[in-house]
Amino acid sequence: MRILLLTQAFNGLAQRLFVDLRSRGHTVSVELDISDTVTEEAVARFAPDLVLAPFLKRRIPESVWSRCLCLVVHPGPPGDRGPSALDWTVWRGERDWGVTVLQAAAEFDAGPVWAWRAFAVRPGASKASLYRHEVSQAAAEAVLDALDRVVPGSSVPRSVPALPATPGTWQPLVTAAQRAVDWTTCPSDEVLRRVRSADGSPGVQAPLYGETCRLHDAHAATADTLARAPTGPPGTAVATRGPALLLRTVDGAVWIGHVRRAAAQGQPLALKLAATQAFAAQAAALPELAVPLQRDEAEWDELRYREHGPVGARVGWLEFDFHNGALSERQAARLVDALRQARARDTRVLVLAGGRDFFSNGIHLHAIEAASFVAGDSAADASWRHINAIDDVALEILQTTDRLTVAAMRGNAGAGGCFLALAADQVWAHDGVLLNPHYKNMGNLYGSEYWTYLLPRRVGAEGAKAIMRQRLPQGAREAAATGLIDATFADGVAAFEPQALQRALALAADAGWADAVAAKAARRADDEAAKPLAAYRAEELAQMRRNFYGFDPSYHVARHHFVHRKPHAWTPRHLALHR
Repeated sequence: MRILLLTQAFNGLAQRLFVDLRSRGHTVSVELDISDTVTEEAVARFAPDLVLAPFLKRRIPESVWSRCLCLVVHPGPPGDRGPSALDWTVWRGERDWGVTVLQAAAEFDAGPVWAWRAFAVRPGASKASLYRHEVSQAAAEAVLDALDRVVPGSSVPRSVPALPATPGTWQPLVTAAQRAVDWTTCPSDEVLRRVRSADGSPGVQAPLYGETCRLHDAHAATADTLARAPTGPPGTAVATRGPALLLRTVDGAVWIGHVRRAAAQGQPLALKLAATQAFAAQAAALPELAVPLQRDEAEWDELRYREHGPVGARVGWLEFDFHNGALSERQAARLVDALRQARARDTRVLVLAGGRDFFSNGIHLHAIEAASFVAGDSAADASWRHINAIDDVALEILQTTDRLTVAAMRGNAGAGGCFLALAADQVWAHDGVLLNPHYKNMGNLYGSEYWTYLLPRRVGAEGAKAIMRQRLPQGAREAAATGLIDATFADGVAAFEPQALQRALALAADAGWADAVAAKAARRADDEAAKPLAAYRAEELAQMRRNFYGFDPSYHVARHHFVHRKPHAWTPRHLALHR
C-alpha cells in the first residue's frame, strides 16, 4: 500500500512504524502535522491508500478523514480517550494498559477500533520509557494487525477485533496545577509517580531553591542513602550524585536528575539540564554521596558494573544509563573512568550495555546550548569540548585489546551513540531497536567518534557514504542484514538482556577465545601502522571545527531548534517522498 505517516514529529514511534512498514514492502511517505492546508496538499500529492497517524496533538481535518481512510494510534486501550492517557496510567499506578488503532472520525478518539494490543505496565517506569518500549512494541503489532483488515478502496475493516469487556473512559488533560508537587504533603512514592507521569514532557512543577521548576528523571533513594544523607525539611536539597540532587520529602528523599529552571534573562526558553548543572553554585556546597560501580541494583546511579560467570571465563557488564542517551563532558569523563576500572578486572568479555531507553545519542545538546549563556563560554567552545570528550570514550573502547568487547543495544542509538557502539568488536540489538547512524540532520554535522575508521570496516566505503547521505533510521534487522551490526535477537529488552548475557558467557568460555583476542590485537596493530587512530580523529575534528566555528551556522541553528522544540516549518524532503 501507499501509506502517508502524518505525525507531529518524526519521533521514536513514527520511526519504528516507518521502518517496519517499509520492510514489509509498503511505500511510506511522511508529512509533519504543520497545518490543515499542508496535510490536505500532502494527501492530494501522494494519493495514499491510507493515512496513519502515530503521534498527533491536533485533529485530522475532516476534509481528509472524510475522503481517505485515516487510522490513529492511541496510547490507551479501546474506549480510552483524551490527550493524557499515559500520564494518568503512570500517575494512578495502573498495572495493565494497551494501544488502540482507531479510525479518525468527527469525535476525538471515538472512531471504530481496527486493532489493539494489551501490555503489562512495567513497575517504576516513566511515561517516556513506557512509550519507547511497551507502547512502541504494542503499536507496531496493532498497526500490522489493522493493515491486515484493510479492504482496498473501503473505509470498513475486513473484520472487527474482539474488544475488552470493560471499555475505557475519557481522560482529561492533566494540568500543571493538578500534578504539582507539594513537598509538605507528598510522600516519596507520590513524588516519584508524579514526576514519572510527566517524563520527558512537560515535567512536574515544584519549588526548588525558592523558584518554581519542572522536575524530570526521578529515582528512589535507598535506606542506605537516607542513613548517610544530611537531614533537612521537605523540598531541601541535601546531597548530590552524578547529575542529581537528593531532595528531602516528608517520609524520606528522592533523587532528581534533571530540571528546567525558569528561563533566565536573555534566554528564549528554559533548558532541561542536569540538576547539579542547573543549580551549580548550590550543588557545589553539598556533599556527594558517591557509590561504587559494583553495587546493589536498587542503589541508583548513572553507571553500574557487574560480573557473571566462573573464574577464568567471566563477563563484565557495564551500564551507562544517561538521561535521554545524551553524553555531557562530565558523563564522558565518568564513562572513561568506568571503562578503565572494568579493564582492570579479570574478565574475558566486556559488555557495554548503555541505557535501557537509549544505548547513546551522542553529545549533550542541552548542555552545549546552556554554554551560550555563560560568560566567557560559547556553544562553539562547548561543542568542541563535548566532541573531544566522546572521542575519548570511543578511543578507550578501541584500545581495549586484551579482551573481547560487545555493545548490547537495549535501546535506540543515534548519531555519535551509534559509532560508540561500533567501536566494540561485536554489536547486538533486539528487534525493536532503531539506529540513526548519521549526523547531517543536525545542521550538516560531519561527525567524529572515529566513524571514518569504523563504518567502512563494516559496510565498505560506498555503503558508508550511502548511510551518511540518506539520513534515515534503520531497524535492527536491516542493520544486521547490511553488516552494520552483528546480530539481532529477542522481541524486546526484557528478553534481550538474558539472551545477550548468555551469548557473552559463551564467548568468554569459548575454546577459541585466546586466538580471537590475539587476532583482534594483531588487526588493531596493523590498522594503526597503516593509519593511526590519531589521524582519523584529527581529520574528523578538522571538519567539525568548521561546523562549530565556520561561517555556516546550520549546526547552531539546528541545535537551537532541537533543544527549544521549535515547530517545523516544513517536512524534510528526505522523508516527504511526495514532495
